[in-house]
Amino acid sequence: MRAVICKEFGPATSLVIEAFDLPPPAKGHARVRVEAAGVNFPDTLMVQGKYQVKPDLPFVPGAELAGIVEAVGEGVTDIVPGMPVIGMVGLGAFADVANVRTARLMPRPATMDAVTAAGFSMTYGTSMHALKQRARLQPGETLLVLGASGGVGLAAVELGKAMGATVIAAASSAEKLEVARRAGADHLINYSTASLKDSVKELTSGKGVDVVYDPVGGDLLEEAVRATAWEGRVLVVGFASGTIPRVPANLMLLKGSSLVGVFFGTFRDRDPEKNRANFAEMFAWFEQGKLKPLISQTMELEKVVEAFDVLTSRGAIGKIVLTT
Repeated sequence: MRAVICKEFGPATSLVIEAFDLPPPAKGHARVRVEAAGVNFPDTLMVQGKYQVKPDLPFVPGAELAGIVEAVGEGVTDIVPGMPVIGMVGLGAFADVANVRTARLMPRPATMDAVTAAGFSMTYGTSMHALKQRARLQPGETLLVLGASGGVGLAAVELGKAMGATVIAAASSAEKLEVARRAGADHLINYSTASLKDSVKELTSGKGVDVVYDPVGGDLLEEAVRATAWEGRVLVVGFASGTIPRVPANLMLLKGSSLVGVFFGTFRDRDPEKNRANFAEMFAWFEQGKLKPLISQTMELEKVVEAFDVLTSRGAIGKIVLTT
């Protein structure tokens, strides 16, 4: 059995692939034969020791997987051997097999293949929690999605449409915006050639947007805050730009708006029932054809460094998935 192993914090080039032995699953755990694993921006931060959670060394990175249950530990009744599953597991996905707490696994829809499933749990789980629990997005509201061609951005575009919102997709190139358009975006803004704030104001007849979904950070966040409507909600999802912005507090005061943090991993652990309800709703939308996850690249496990490079250079459109 093979695994990607982080033995020291640093660049992705310090990762190694080695053989390892996996013990039987402990109480409350399942052993999963990993078919595919999603690659996410937090993975790149974790191996550098820059993420909010710093694992003990050495560790196997990889936060989400799809696979087949091989065995279960004591006390496990809801997950059975042979079951195809999906899971956001935090660590351990970049391997042939993984022992996973069953609370972090769910049976996947029969119509969802392993590669699609491996790119679903973090991006769609994050965006659903952001829009439903944190923003309380309502039908008829207007949603602005920054970084709209990335994994979480595209998920937010699709989910916003499924929830009845008018969606404005913003990205840095025409190619990326075309992907967002195909995902259902109603309006497009290229923020590398046009003012984000002015474009939003023009599209909304001066009103501004009700909700901003921002996984990018940097200077765009302040522009987006200035483009919100009265009582707008600005979702802080991540900082793919590499810059954590500072927002003038008076802007929030003048608009009666809210700056709302989104941390899906903690929500999943603290409120598992709401999380499962979110996924039940999303799985139904998937089977109805309302959600069509875009997996732009699949790479073998040995290509993990290349996958990280594509992601950190912001070259990914949709999701990158590693296969075993």
